[in-house]
Amino acid sequence: MKTTERVKLDGGTEKILARKGSHVQRMFDRIAGWYDFLNHFLSLGIDRRWRRRLVRALPLRDGMEVLDVATGTGDLAFTLLRRCDCRVTGMDVSREMMRVGEKKARKKGGAGAVTFVEGAAEAMPFEEARFDIVTVAFGVRNFTDLEQGLREMWRVLRPGGTAAILEFSRPARQPLKALYGLYLYHLLPLAGQIFSGDRHAYTYLPESIRRFPQREAFTAIMERCGFRHCSYRTFTGGIVSAYTGIKMPEAKKD
Repeated sequence: MKTTERVKLDGGTEKILARKGSHVQRMFDRIAGWYDFLNHFLSLGIDRRWRRRLVRALPLRDGMEVLDVATGTGDLAFTLLRRCDCRVTGMDVSREMMRVGEKKARKKGGAGAVTFVEGAAEAMPFEEARFDIVTVAFGVRNFTDLEQGLREMWRVLRPGGTAAILEFSRPARQPLKALYGLYLYHLLPLAGQIFSGDRHAYTYLPESIRRFPQREAFTAIMERCGFRHCSYRTFTGGIVSAYTGIKMPEAKKD
C-alpha cells in the first residue's frame, strides 16, 4: 500500500514553514476557537491518552514548579495538575489560545491553578533555574529556532530537573505508514479547513511533522543543547514520540 507523503504547498503555508514566528502566532490565534475540538475529533480522543502517559512518567511531587511551553489552550497543564499539587505556568505566543485556556480553567473551578504567560520559547521571560520540570506537547516543532528554544528550556530548569517533550512523528512500518500519510496529507487538511476555515493551518501541520527531526536525530539535538540521559518512547505505532532529558548539576552547554 503506497501513498504520497508530500503535497504541493500553497504560498501561505510555505511562508509559515519558512519563517514561523509571528506567522505561527497569527495562525494559532485564528484557529483558537476550534483547536480543542479538532484536536480531540481528529485524533479520536487519543491525544488525551498521550498526554497522560507523558505525565505519568514524570518525577512529579507536590509543590514543584512546572513550566508548560507552547501550552496552547492548556491541555497538558491541566493534565499535570490532575497528577499532583504543583504550580504550573503555561507559556505561549498565542494570546487567543491562552484565552481559551483561561476560560477552561474557570469552568474547571481552578482559575488560579495555571498561570498563563505570553512568551516565545527562544526568549523565555523567566530567570535561570526556576522550574523543576519543563514540558512541551505538540509545540516544539513550531519553535522558530529549535536549538535556541531547547537551550532556553535547559536554562530555566533547575539542576537535576527534567524536560519532557511530546511530539508527532512518522510511523516506520507499513501499512500504518501509508495509512497515516493518507490521513495526514489528505483527510486532516480537508477536515481542518471544513471546520476551522483555515486552509493554511492544516496543510502546515503535516509538512511541519515531515520536516521535524525524528527520534534519534532529535535526542542528539537535545544532547547538543545541554541535556543528558536523553531518551524517547513511541506511542500508537510511532505516530507520537515522547522525549525526556535531564539537566545534570555538572552539565555545561556546548
